[in-house]
Parts: sequence; C-alpha cells; structure tokens
Amino acid sequence: MSAARTVPAPAAGSAQPTVRRLIVYTLLFALVVVAAIGLSGLMGRLLGAGTVVAGGDVAGLARSLAFTLIGGPMAAALWWFVWRRLEDPMERQSVGWGLYLTIMYAVALITATSWLLGALASVAGGEWQGWQLSLSNGLVWAGVLAWHRWMLRHPRKSPVLMPDVPIVVGAFFGLIIGVGGTVTAMATLLDTAIRGFTASASVGEPWWRSVLQSLVWAAGGGAIWWWHWIHEAGRRLKTGFADVGLVVVGILGAIILALGGIGTVLFVLLRLAFDRTDPVSELLEPLGAAMAAGAVGSLVWAYHRAVSLGRAAATLQAAKLVTSGVALAAAATGIGVVVNSVLSIAATPLAGSGTRALLLGGISALAVGGPLWWLTWKPGVPPEPTELGRRGRRVYLIAVFGLSAVVAVITLLVIGYRVFEFVLGDVSGGSLVDRTRAPLGLLVATGLAAGYHFAVWRHDRALTAAAAPARKRTVGKVILVTAGDPEPLARVAAEVTGASVTVWIKADAGSSDATEGTADELPDRLASALDGVAADRVLVVTGPGSRVEVIPLAPA
Repeated sequence: MSAARTVPAPAAGSAQPTVRRLIVYTLLFALVVVAAIGLSGLMGRLLGAGTVVAGGDVAGLARSLAFTLIGGPMAAALWWFVWRRLEDPMERQSVGWGLYLTIMYAVALITATSWLLGALASVAGGEWQGWQLSLSNGLVWAGVLAWHRWMLRHPRKSPVLMPDVPIVVGAFFGLIIGVGGTVTAMATLLDTAIRGFTASASVGEPWWRSVLQSLVWAAGGGAIWWWHWIHEAGRRLKTGFADVGLVVVGILGAIILALGGIGTVLFVLLRLAFDRTDPVSELLEPLGAAMAAGAVGSLVWAYHRAVSLGRAAATLQAAKLVTSGVALAAAATGIGVVVNSVLSIAATPLAGSGTRALLLGGISALAVGGPLWWLTWKPGVPPEPTELGRRGRRVYLIAVFGLSAVVAVITLLVIGYRVFEFVLGDVSGGSLVDRTRAPLGLLVATGLAAGYHFAVWRHDRALTAAAAPARKRTVGKVILVTAGDPEPLARVAAEVTGASVTVWIKADAGSSDATEGTADELPDRLASALDGVAADRVLVVTGPGSRVEVIPLAPA
C-alpha cells in the first residue's frame, strides 16, 4: 500500500499564481480577438446582399470559419474556467483580472466605435460599397464590449483593482472622437462659406456630404463621452488616472488645439493686412479649419479647467504647468522665428514674400503664446509658499531649463559648423547670415527660456531656505546603528540635529530584525527620540522591530 502524498499549496508571495494568470489572461485575450474576427467575417458575408457566401474568396471564408468554430469554443471554455475561479477573492483582487478587463474593454470600445461610426458615415455620405463589412465588425465588437461591461459591473466577480479605469478611457476616447468630428464639420461649413464669400468655385462632391459624415462622428463621440463622463459619473472620479486623463486630454490637448487654431487665424489676418502677394482665396484656405479648431479647443479647455478647480492641489498645479508649458513653447517659437526673419530682412532689404510670411508667422505665435504664458505663470507675482514646496513646480523648472539648455548646446554646434563652413570657402550655402539665422533664432529663444527658468529655480530655492525654521545645532555627530535601509533614518537624523551622520550596519543584518528599517513609523520614532537631545556625540541603535534607542555619549 503506497503512502499518501500531500501536495503543498503555493507559498505566500509565490510567483506561480502570477505567472499562471499572465498566461491565462493573455491567451483569453488572444482567443476572444480571434473569435471576434472570425464571427465578424462571417456576418459581413451574410450581410452582403446579393452575393455568394464564399464570394470567390475561399481562403477568407476558411479563415473566418476556423476562427469562429475553433477559436470561439476555445475562448468560451477558457472564459468559463476563469469565471469559475473568480469565486476566490484572491483571483478577483489580482492585477491580471483588472488589467485584462481594462484592456479588453478599451480595445472593444475603440474597435466597435470605429467600425459602427464608419458604416453610418458611409451610408450618410451616399457610399453604398463596403458598409456591410464595417457594420458586421462593429456589431460583433459591440457584443464583445457589452459582454465585458457586464463582467465589469458584476456584483460578485467584478475586479477590485482598476474598476474605474475603463470609465476614464471611454470618456476621453469619446471626447477625442467628438472633438475631431465637430472640428471637421465646422471647418467644412466655414470653408464653404468663405469660398462663397470669395466667389471661388469648389470642385468635387457636395460639401454637405462631408459635413454629414463628420456630424456622425461628432454625435457618436459625444454619446460615448456623455455615457462615461455623465451617466457613469466619470467626472466625479478623483483617482490618479482620472486626474492624469483630465490634465493630458482635457487641458493639454485642448490648449494645443486652441492655440494652434487661434494662432493660424491671426496669421491669416496679418497676411491679409500686410502680405497680399498670394491670391485671397489661397490666403483664406486655412481660415475655416483654424477658426473651428480655435473655437472648439477653447470651449473644451475652459470646461475641463473648470472641472479641475474641484480637484486636488497637485492636479490644479499640473493643469497650470501644462498650460504654461504650451504657451511658453508657442512664445519661444515665435521669438525664434521673428529673430530668423529679422536677420533675413536685415541682410536682404528687398526680401520676398516668403520672409514677410515667416515674420508674420512668428508674430502670430508670439502674440498668442506670450500673453497666455504671462497670465498663467504670473512672473511678476511671487509664488505661494505652498506652491514652492510642491514637486511639480521644481520638476517643471528643471525640465524646461534642461531641455532648453540641451537645444541651446546643439544649436551652438550647428552655428559653429555653419561659421566654419563659410570660413573654409563653401559658397553654396549663401551668406553667413543666411547660414546661421535659423539656428541663431532658436538659440535666442532657448537661451532666454533656459536663463529665466534657471533664475526662477534658484530664487525658489532661496525662498524655501529662508522660510525653513532655523534650528539650533545641539548635536555634533550622530552614529547610527541599524540593520535595515539606513537612508531614510540618516536623512531624518541629519534634518533633526543638523549634524553629520555615520552609519554602521549590524553584523546580523540578515536576521529577523533586518526589516526594521523599512517600518513606516521608524523615521517618526527616531525624530521624536532625537528632539531636544544635546550632546557632542549621540549613538542611535534601531531594532528589533520599531525600537529606537538614543544614547548621548560623553566627550572623547
């Protein structure tokens, strides 16, 4: 009789469940995609009225049948295996389950929306070829979307981690689609009106078809945005991912769209006033799209800026910094272009229309970016004490200074190359001014940005140091004996005492108290124990656990 054998359960912290989930969820994702592709191919053939099922494409039909009849049952079986295991709370709390549903939801939403709105836009525009395949793809992926949405909302098996990420993804995806469709429709309408005003004929399909197709995308994107942002209360989410989406899409993307449109409108108006060398119809060609982009971008930016006012202070600062960064980039570009064109005009007084257009473009960028940067950054107003201590402002200043310095160095190298090229007798590149005016303009802009932000960074450091309370030094030296990570403890000891810190690691660092240095409360305990201690030297011993012992030593 053989002895009974017990198979031990995986140890806590074992990598085996993580690897298993990675393999299972990756395979499930692939099988669901394969089955959806196969089913959409079959449905597309069935919706093709008046055509043979095989349609002459035997290989395509075979692929669709294989994907559907083989991949579909395999996906269903694997899903049933996963679904039953979700009764275990550990499975529901796993990163793999939340990540799978998030990615699958996003893929299904994007795919279904693209195909369905594409089919509706084709029909609205009078295009009767190929919409059946788009409709079939959209319907199948809409079913996949509904299935995964049901799992996301299941009362007992919905993911514990990242449950709100699909809402944020859906809201901002719908916003992007809706804004794109609205801008395109408005641009077409304004272009048609401008062409009618200038009596320039348009050749091609009727203008209303393009408008109708764009409105389909605008309405679809708006519906997706409303469902996730309003109905699903995405606007009330205050998670880190929701704030990132708000800042990146709702503020950064919108301000880029708005500034680009407004700057182009100003450029067109300046050319109409000061540079009429080209026909008026050609000058007005970008006006419609620019007006649409400026109007829609400004509305989207204003709305999300108002929403950001109810978020955390870090989100407010991030919104301010990205707005300031975009405005600074526009203003710096304008300065560089203006310097470039002024040098060209100075070298060639009879400059052509190309140089005048370049100058007007630089003025437009500077006129749009400069005031917005001034209003957002407020260089004449001292920053709030709470803003000085935030990491975002320091990172922003260092990033702008660093990038500007790198570009300035590269530009100097280019200028040096052009100068030596001219001195060595190369006559193919024009005069020295023509060779160096573009990099000189870039050097002036980046040099101003780097110098200003470096000065602000140093000023902030001086203000922070002045605002810090002066601490009387009562300890000459601290000797820290610990078995854990000494870095946070040494930093706290130096901050509290103002003394130098020498670290000694315990010989039994591999024992059970080796993790005592990672305890969250240990730095706070050390700060409390050192407060008020006065001695030439102080011995600090930590461990075991969160124990802290401070021993003042007599002078040597």
